Amino acid sequence: MAKYLVTGAAGFIGRSIAAELLKRGESVRGVDNFITGKRTNLAGLEGMEFIEGDLTNPQDCARACKEIEIVFHEAALASVPRSVKDPAGTNLHCVTATLNVLVAAREAGVRRVVYAGSSSAYGDTPTLPKKESMLPKPISPYAVAKLAGEQYMQAFSRVYGLETVTLRYFNVFGPFQDPTSHYSGVLAIFCRKMLAGEQPTIYGDGEQSRDFTFIENVVHGNLLAAEAPAQKVAGQMMNLATGSRITLNETFRILCDLTGYKGEPLYDEPRSGDIRDSLADIQLAGELLGYKPVVDFREGLRRTVEWYRQGSI
Repeated sequence: MAKYLVTGAAGFIGRSIAAELLKRGESVRGVDNFITGKRTNLAGLEGMEFIEGDLTNPQDCARACKEIEIVFHEAALASVPRSVKDPAGTNLHCVTATLNVLVAAREAGVRRVVYAGSSSAYGDTPTLPKKESMLPKPISPYAVAKLAGEQYMQAFSRVYGLETVTLRYFNVFGPFQDPTSHYSGVLAIFCRKMLAGEQPTIYGDGEQSRDFTFIENVVHGNLLAAEAPAQKVAGQMMNLATGSRITLNETFRILCDLTGYKGEPLYDEPRSGDIRDSLADIQLAGELLGYKPVVDFREGLRRTVEWYRQGSI
């Protein structure tokens, strides 16, 4: 019997969580519909029971949740530009799918659902760092959809007693992140282009800043959230990041050193829905989970560049 379910198991973050669970000798089931996940990401996860299914289908959710104790809900269409282009599709695969997972989890007797929230819920307010007590002000359809998922998590915890924990991610990066799509994370795109000697594009003046969070920190936080006492974390939402920020211009310069790229970036108009700055207050996750970052930004970026350099793109 699989103890853990990872949704979006063929995606960047889901695959990383599943791999760590398997490394620990856990029993794992994964589900993915391959809209953004890649079959190649399942290499190395042969010990995982896998279901090809779509979470917008309640029957697929029920099959995935059967006899599961803990769900890591990572599946989503995780892109602000994509949501601006197709808000209905983002709503379907983020909001409807999340509700279906919660309904199936409750009916199957799942104990806890750990949900991949998003820092985009804070919007573009100038106040830094972002604290969980701040009112959300989403400015993109993606941010609205992820916030709706948070609200469903809290409602299911309060109304039905299902243990839910929401972790608001801040700009996650690392190995297995797809660098080939216009909708991919900026660091994945930069790594691919700069290693190939191609000019990367910075949307805006490059002085926008991000709390870039290496994937190992996110995996670490998720596993802590799965294990924390219910009386401390059930129904809670908290930031998961590093608590530090860096501008895209600074990041570009570091990547020049790591990749050997000699050119300059191309600057273009800012993209609709993108926020200017992000920085997380991670005190609450420290108090509730005992969380603190295990890999800093520069070391994470070095590991990421090496992974792409080895031909993993």
